[in-house]
Amino acid sequence: MIPFSILDLAPVAEGSDPSQTFRNTLELAQLGDALGYTRYWLAEHHNMPGIASAATAVLIGHVAGGTSRIRVGAGGIMLPNHSPLQVAEQFGTLASLYPGRIDLGLGRAPGTDQATMRALRRYGLSADNFPDDVAELLHYFDPVRPGQLVQAVPGSGVDVAVWLLGSSLFGARLAAMLGLPYAFASHFAPDALDTALDVYRREFQPSKYLQKPHAMLAINVVVADSDAEARRLFTSQQQAFVNLRRGMPGLLPPPIDDINRYGASHERLGMEHALACAVVGDSDTVERGIADFIERHRPDELMLTANVFDHAARLRSFELAAAVRGRLAAQPVG
Repeated sequence: MIPFSILDLAPVAEGSDPSQTFRNTLELAQLGDALGYTRYWLAEHHNMPGIASAATAVLIGHVAGGTSRIRVGAGGIMLPNHSPLQVAEQFGTLASLYPGRIDLGLGRAPGTDQATMRALRRYGLSADNFPDDVAELLHYFDPVRPGQLVQAVPGSGVDVAVWLLGSSLFGARLAAMLGLPYAFASHFAPDALDTALDVYRREFQPSKYLQKPHAMLAINVVVADSDAEARRLFTSQQQAFVNLRRGMPGLLPPPIDDINRYGASHERLGMEHALACAVVGDSDTVERGIADFIERHRPDELMLTANVFDHAARLRSFELAAAVRGRLAAQPVG
């Protein structure tokens, strides 16, 4: 059975605050560590009241320090917001503190709005320089060469697993050209999923990082004791998505009984389309849904995400999902 991992958007729920979010994040990571999840990734966002992972490298250190086995990383660092040297130093430091456990996923989007981009002191052309910035960053992780004027300390010669993230053909082609593992953001941008996977696998060039293509797909998974309860829990994420598209990002709202009464019909259609890669229900429903998703797309790994308002219900969802993985693994191949 393919590995399952966790993508945590560090949600700040209504009535809560970032301090509580960080306690919840560590508790979820420790549960994932105990349940055999492979990775625990955090995503960089800025100026988003409902997402507390802006200082992503700092939070990765918090999680890695409180766990023992699970790989911890960024899904991802939005490289246009940073200099490659600073990213290499930060993740070189993390990998020196937690050897063999740090992942660095790199994204091309800013993860924020135009005004916040200006506040970050990085400007629009940075995204156009993304391929060069990735190459520069990879260079800083190589052993230092004679005469090299600038090196990452720590970073040079340190083992950091670098991934490229994407939701379009651009990232797929770049990951294939560089011979890097590729993670697709199908949990909120599924449109190019099949085409991007085909391009990545077909154009992949073996490298010192990877000998064959390796693709991880993100998927929304919410599991509860009944289909109805799982669908209700999922309404928090659905509401948050509609609010974001309205230009009104806020704290993660509590669930509601009927999502079909939330917003206008065109808003719900947009939400359903963007969150189409979702498996929501009881354990049996989710088992069938994940099996179908794997059969269709043939990922090498799955990264599960669930923005659930109630922390205990969120922990329970990932616990049940781990049990689903165990049952899928026990099924005979073919």
